Amino acid sequence: MNNPQGTVVSIIRESGIARAIVVVDAEAACARCASGRGCGAGILSGRAGKRRLELAVGPDLELAEGDVVAIELAPGNVWRAALIVYGLPLAGAIIGAALAYANALGDGGAAAMAISGLAGGVLISRFWLGDDSCHARFTPSISRRIAPDR
Repeated sequence: MNNPQGTVVSIIRESGIARAIVVVDAEAACARCASGRGCGAGILSGRAGKRRLELAVGPDLELAEGDVVAIELAPGNVWRAALIVYGLPLAGAIIGAALAYANALGDGGAAAMAISGLAGGVLISRFWLGDDSCHARFTPSISRRIAPDR
């Protein structure tokens, strides 16, 4: 997946911290998605067209309205987020089913325990992702200024 590009529409400065409102064309964000061979995350988000993102601006970046910027999320953080979002519920379902079979609860019990484990994994991942430090780690940032859009 290529890093998406966006256009800065405004800069917000509060308490010495700068944030930029960036408009990104959702269809052009991923070439695989545009060709119909993507992961399907765009379908799940239910959004099409332009998206407005509020992103942190590093102290070494000088941005102005109209600048075109590259947006990225560190590859390691993409894997971690995927493991939290998909891995924890899957692990919960597998552990629930395994516990049911270990206790000879039968197929119905295994299904119920798998669903319970899945729900537990979803709750844990939502709680984990709701933490401010985790949220900051998985928020995309502006990696560089490409060009002014003037």
